[in-house]
Amino acid sequence: MQLFRKPARWAAALACGLLATAALPGTAASAATTATAPVPDRYRLQHLDWQPCVSATLECATMAVPRDWYHPSAGPGLSIQVSRHRATDPATKRGVLMMAAGGPGSSGYKRPANLARLSPKLAAAYDIVSFDQRGVGASTNVVCSDQATVDAFFSSGDLRDRSASAIRATFDRARDFVADCERHSGGLLPYITSDQAVHDMDLYRALLGANKISYYGPSYATVLGAYYATEFPRRVERVVLDSTVDLTRGWEAYMVGQPLSFQRRFEGDFLPWLAKNDATYHQGRTPAEAKASYERLRAALRDHPLDLEGTRVTPNHLDAAATGAAYNAAQGFPRFAAMMGLLENPAGASEEARRDAVEDLQPVMSAPYFADFAAVTCGDTPWKRDRRYWVEKSAEATRTNPLAGARELTFAAVCANWPRSGAPRIEVTGKGLPPVLMLNSTMDPATYYEGALRVHRGFAGSRLVTVDDGDHGQFQTGNACADAHVENYLLDGVLPPNDTTCPGVPLPPPAPHA
Repeated sequence: MQLFRKPARWAAALACGLLATAALPGTAASAATTATAPVPDRYRLQHLDWQPCVSATLECATMAVPRDWYHPSAGPGLSIQVSRHRATDPATKRGVLMMAAGGPGSSGYKRPANLARLSPKLAAAYDIVSFDQRGVGASTNVVCSDQATVDAFFSSGDLRDRSASAIRATFDRARDFVADCERHSGGLLPYITSDQAVHDMDLYRALLGANKISYYGPSYATVLGAYYATEFPRRVERVVLDSTVDLTRGWEAYMVGQPLSFQRRFEGDFLPWLAKNDATYHQGRTPAEAKASYERLRAALRDHPLDLEGTRVTPNHLDAAATGAAYNAAQGFPRFAAMMGLLENPAGASEEARRDAVEDLQPVMSAPYFADFAAVTCGDTPWKRDRRYWVEKSAEATRTNPLAGARELTFAAVCANWPRSGAPRIEVTGKGLPPVLMLNSTMDPATYYEGALRVHRGFAGSRLVTVDDGDHGQFQTGNACADAHVENYLLDGVLPPNDTTCPGVPLPPPAPHA
């Protein structure tokens, strides 16, 4: 790979290649598709004014992008916050490593500093760059409802309630939420999509003066990486997808699959661990007893929501905290187990412990995060709009996989009301690409293993590293085997000859002061 040293000089020439592989809305994008209109000079000739930010090692700038990459001259542009951690060994620098955040809805521009700190070898070899995706954080935001409205969406009542009045209230809140999005974000909503975001990424590449980039992305950022590689196959060198979101069948199918994997993690990993540590947490000596303890606590919060330091704790808070704990056992399991004991007897807990619990419980989902999450997941791919279908489908999910199944109707009702999108259908095949490195754990609750296998089978030339545990995100999370595979590939282009496995990180000991 060749990296040009003077981005301003080379930006115009490189930007001429922007969108050369972009699909027209409503069509399938592959490695060779239809070009769009020329990019206006105000975008392709801009200069990134880098300034120190966040830490001594990170610098940031604001990048202007078209609102709609398929009509780049139309309407006002958007602002994208970008960041860069310069390679610490310029003499041996091999290129640009772009990364992005998960979610959709998380901020990404601060992340290069942490990746560089945890991987000095990558920090020496690459300019590590990232950004806040359009709609997020320090970039142009999509705005929907305020925090109190979003809190009511997720926290009030009991999401397992299948009464006619509760179902009606869910659809009413969804309709009002979408109306708020349209009122506050106006004409922006159709353009807060993964497809539009990857064109922002390619402009960023051009303004950096890079002919090609390498890429690392976890969770939702795997969608951006897979889409970017598909739409701009000649612009990528090495791609790592960590904990892959399966969009082979769209966001609807992916999210409908999550209740099973969250329940599997809860019952297969957390409850046995909790029972094993009964001497510390006193929730039961078998997984069945531990599950009964959880259900008793949940029922108590349903019948009598708890006032904890001014926060009204409902059973929905408990479910949300349990799903959050499932992402990372070492941090989540002990903290959530201790929280269960605190919620059973808050008077016996210290003031500091009660404050920590409130911090973990509130909010269930922040208003800015949910706004972007809805825009992307509802706008990227089509959703069914049949109310009866979702009532029946979510009833089954609530009955069979209640931990996350009870919230299915909440998300589906929003997407069933979302404005119809003209986003193109992106078919990820791996054609024309170098081999892609994928990592996924077998018990991942969010990006479930079955979905990663589907993406892997459809991604020609990919290698899959299977990790035998249930954590979400494998690189730089304490797994030396996974770290070595990623670094060997990004630094030296070395992939395992075939799909391979890594041992998982052991489940944690109990908290010392539980």
